[in-house]
Amino acid sequence: MNVRDILAFVPSQDYETSILFYTEIGFESEYVSEDLTLFKNGDCEFFLQRFYNEQLAKNFMLQIRVSSIQQAYDLCIKSKHKTKISAISHESWGHVFYVWGPAGELLHITAV
Repeated sequence: MNVRDILAFVPSQDYETSILFYTEIGFESEYVSEDLTLFKNGDCEFFLQRFYNEQLAKNFMLQIRVSSIQQAYDLCIKSKHKTKISAISHESWGHVFYVWGPAGELLHITAV
């Protein structure tokens, strides 16, 4: 097997609100179906699905590695549809902050 890519399927409690959230934080959306939207930023992609399970959403996490932690933070803090955001933390391995999306999903945003 030669794997070319792996795409996550992100849950949404309110599909339209989640589309707005991911657009606000810098992803471009591409319609796939009534229940699925593909989001892209550079070479990175994931699917947003019209599916919600509270346990899954509250335990779902994506790590997003960026070139500029401050630029990413400045963009995410402006989002009207995030539910929570942490301050930037400086760790021994790099920088990180956390932002929670509309369904409770956690984005672990890092820069080394």
